[in-house]
Amino acid sequence: MTTSPAIAVRNLQKAYQDLAVLRGVDFEVAAGSVFALLGANGAGKTTVVRVLATLLKADAGTAVVNGFDVGTQPAKVRESISLTGQFAAVDEILTGRENLVLVARLRHLEGPGAIADRLLERFSLTDAGRRRVSTYSGGMRRRLDLAMSLIGSPPVIVLDEPTTGLDPQARLEVWQAVRELAEHGTTVLLTTQYLDEAEQLADRIAILHEGRIIVNGTLAELKQLLPPATVEYVEKQTTLEDVFLAVVGRTSEDHR
Repeated sequence: MTTSPAIAVRNLQKAYQDLAVLRGVDFEVAAGSVFALLGANGAGKTTVVRVLATLLKADAGTAVVNGFDVGTQPAKVRESISLTGQFAAVDEILTGRENLVLVARLRHLEGPGAIADRLLERFSLTDAGRRRVSTYSGGMRRRLDLAMSLIGSPPVIVLDEPTTGLDPQARLEVWQAVRELAEHGTTVLLTTQYLDEAEQLADRIAILHEGRIIVNGTLAELKQLLPPATVEYVEKQTTLEDVFLAVVGRTSEDHR
């Protein structure tokens, strides 16, 4: 017995006048997995996302999300997904809880207050829930944005470069939130230009280059594309990220 993929893309093509952005993109995302679409700026990642979210029409090819064709069943696709862009789409004047309640009401869900409280707890925002979002850190805003994307329990979450512009500590907070999404069975399509982000989070990684998928596989499979590394024993050097997180953590403890 086989399970249909949550996302299936076949020969996706898109051009802007004479500029071909997507040149025949193919990939599948298994249900309940984290799939990273890795590529440099301009590789076509956001164009793929916009097509999957029914915000842009492809010139050729097909894309199916949660069993629905993006070209012929766009309303069903939009009911199946939640899209989180590069910048948190939160209202800074409202509190974190009010943002969540607002979205729940817009989706005509029962018990919006209870829904908000559950999501605040799930994303470790309960203590900050009654504060205005304008006081939140970048990582807190992104976690709130992810919480808002889960209202209505969409089976597919699309994260378009979710850690762009975040500091190292905030990135780690977002990574943990993405891991928790997958643990709860949500399918996550993650676009990123950060290699370490794909390595840390993804079950499968596809590299998009000049509008085409050039490799697609698990991290272990991709590593097999290179010759075996020569084993050398060297002293581990402390990285700047190690220092940053250690100092920030110690300072936070001193102020408790």
